[in-house]
Amino acid sequence: MEFGRRKSFSFFEEDWKARPTAAARTPVHHHYARSPAREAAPHTPPRLSLSSVHGVELPGLVGVGGGGGGGGGVGGMCSPWVQSPLHGRVRFPPSPAAIYHCLSALHRLDGDVHALAVARGVLFTASDSGRVRAWAAPGCFNRGYLDVGRGRVPAIAACGGTLVTSHSRDHHVRVWTVCASAVCDHIRAKKAATLPAKGGILSFTKRRPPHHRDTVSCLVLHAVAGLLYTASHDHTVKAWKLSDGSCADSFVAHDGAINAMLINEADGCIFTGSADGTVKMWRRVYGGTTHALIIALRSELSPVNALTLCHAAAATGATRRCFLYAGSSDGYVNVWEKEASAGRPAHAGFLKGHRLAVFCLASGCGGRVVVSGSEDATMRVWRRDGKGGSTSHTCLAVIEGHRGPVRCLAVGGGEAGDVEGSMVVYSAGLDKSVKNFKLPEQDIGSFGRDE
Repeated sequence: MEFGRRKSFSFFEEDWKARPTAAARTPVHHHYARSPAREAAPHTPPRLSLSSVHGVELPGLVGVGGGGGGGGGVGGMCSPWVQSPLHGRVRFPPSPAAIYHCLSALHRLDGDVHALAVARGVLFTASDSGRVRAWAAPGCFNRGYLDVGRGRVPAIAACGGTLVTSHSRDHHVRVWTVCASAVCDHIRAKKAATLPAKGGILSFTKRRPPHHRDTVSCLVLHAVAGLLYTASHDHTVKAWKLSDGSCADSFVAHDGAINAMLINEADGCIFTGSADGTVKMWRRVYGGTTHALIIALRSELSPVNALTLCHAAAATGATRRCFLYAGSSDGYVNVWEKEASAGRPAHAGFLKGHRLAVFCLASGCGGRVVVSGSEDATMRVWRRDGKGGSTSHTCLAVIEGHRGPVRCLAVGGGEAGDVEGSMVVYSAGLDKSVKNFKLPEQDIGSFGRDE
């Protein structure tokens, strides 16, 4: 599901013959027992997402909501979620692996929640109302809200006492200094900067400010370099100096809207995922402010909606590795593996389980666990099994509870992502609700080093 106006379709007709062979796929195992009905039922492959497609005829594609023939597709302006048989007519089946516990649920805060961020034990939620609400994690006790401006807040980022918000009304970014006092139940915030800064009355420069021309969909704080990275649906990425608010670099990164971005703190590399179906890796030029393209990763022609990065805690004497996960509109999560501080990513397979588009990803437990949220209203918890150098993954749980697509995820409640021997997952769906789930450590498994 898009943050704002999309400039390309959020799905493509998939070439099933181009899917990797069974030997190249990442093995996926399930710990739950299968019922006789489940054993007898044939496997249903993931369906393509129908988001943001209005009145487009797709040959050979069956619509989600109907039982029509192969030449159907989606017509009119109706949402694909409304057309889905899951919407309002069929109750969600029980989870096949109920090892999670719902700690709290927040309903109808200020409309749909579009972004989550966790910092210093505070959960921030951004929605349609122009307010960013704060909740004490992990119990989600109300800590007040911040009036950050009118209109929708598509993305937020939090690090320490700094909160960054993007605004769909003017496509600007605002930086806030947040103070959470122990003697005060409500947080306080003061606006530190607006990027780009608006020109004053006495400004005689003819140069237009380097603002984004479309929705700012991604925000990443790189505290070590003192930079804030912003990515937009206008296909560009910009780097801002936190010291003076100036634009250090601006470049066209993709041929489509940029939906996801993250930074590898180990080497400063930036990863961007786009609706053009590619994931690109960028590196800041040594001694300068410009960025150079290192490699473009492509597995299928499906749009990339989410990214997350996990570092493997290697055993003594072994090379430290990191894994890049990319969630796409075809329901798959592709995995790339590389050395933590050198080398180029190599495709290591994909995770299969969601029936509709994967909208969000989050990692926790020292990089051993990845959580994926999907348009099919479920979340899946994946654990990487690194024994013997393998990169197989196990689906530990299928978390249900939302009545609409899961839009965004966050893991933690503490800086390390663990709360009293458990992993806490915060999720926001397009059903106007925020939920948090606790997964006990004994159910998830060992969080130790890769063997």
